[in-house]
Amino acid sequence: MSGTSLDGVDGVVLASSPDTRPTVRAHAARAFPAALRAAFLALNAAGEDELHRGAMASRQLAELYADVVAGLLRELGLKASAVRAVGAHGQTVRHRPDFGYTVQLNAPALLAERCGITVVADFRSRDVAAGGQGAPLVPAFHRAVFAVPGADVAVLNLGGFANLSLLFANGRTLGFDTGPGNALLDHWAQRHIGQAYDAGGQWAAAGAVQTDLLACLLADPYFSRAAPKSTGRDDFHPAWLDRQLSSHGGRLAPRDVQATLAALTAQSVAEALWRAMPGVSALIVCGGGARNTDLLRRLQQALPSVSVGLSDDRGIPAEQVEAAAFAWLAQQTLLGLPGNLPAVTGATGPRVLGAIYPA
Repeated sequence: MSGTSLDGVDGVVLASSPDTRPTVRAHAARAFPAALRAAFLALNAAGEDELHRGAMASRQLAELYADVVAGLLRELGLKASAVRAVGAHGQTVRHRPDFGYTVQLNAPALLAERCGITVVADFRSRDVAAGGQGAPLVPAFHRAVFAVPGADVAVLNLGGFANLSLLFANGRTLGFDTGPGNALLDHWAQRHIGQAYDAGGQWAAAGAVQTDLLACLLADPYFSRAAPKSTGRDDFHPAWLDRQLSSHGGRLAPRDVQATLAALTAQSVAEALWRAMPGVSALIVCGGGARNTDLLRRLQQALPSVSVGLSDDRGIPAEQVEAAAFAWLAQQTLLGLPGNLPAVTGATGPRVLGAIYPA
């Protein structure tokens, strides 16, 4: 998995079958080279020679995926033949289900050649073709590994963008993107303190939330839109933030803006959770943002009656959950089983997701 945070690739070896609870046996991560990260960021907007640049970035990504796979095999002493498939999500550069498409750059045929393992890729487009958002796709996996009998439990993935999975005690499962997760926080840290991200949220913790600006940010129509819904850099991007700051007026201390962006993530998650699952008892947090202690503190403050904790305490470390989810979705594809939940994505029905590239 490589997500909208654009920090790198996480891979896992998942031991799974239809009759057993999935378990992670190994994890490996590789950071994006700076040039590849810049290429993907640039491809989120229109530019010259996009087809060539996109194809070259896809090839580089596949090589990085293959390196992660090779490292996992070495760690466990496995041969490629011992692995049923590689689930490879690709890198999202455009997500416009409102226009009937979503684009995840990838080179799955090259990845199959490099690994000598069957590859399952392009998970989102079939759901979009069926009228769905193509996202989020992880709630079914979250139910398989995190559901608590007799309790309403939510799972929050804090990547570049945040998404909730709502696991109701009665067996119903819902989910949607709540809005920005780490993306705007990372952008602002890179712009003002020259760091890839605000480690632990320390810079945000030193700032003061600007309540007027926060209200302005939360007034974006996305936050009040009913689910099914999904979002990404097409909606929330640096130019969007600059417009909000400009309309707000006045010069704000950069660390106060960072504090306000952290409050935006926490508040938008909390408000969406209260509306959709008023009986929630626990919020399980995963994704890279789970290591942002300031953000976790803000979430707990916004949800005082809810137990906010990490997926680490439920058996899967936060950085491994999304990669495990797409391994599980690859299993669904090979078994001919649906991977989407129509109640989540809005698709007209269950669909087998993904395209298969045999070894």
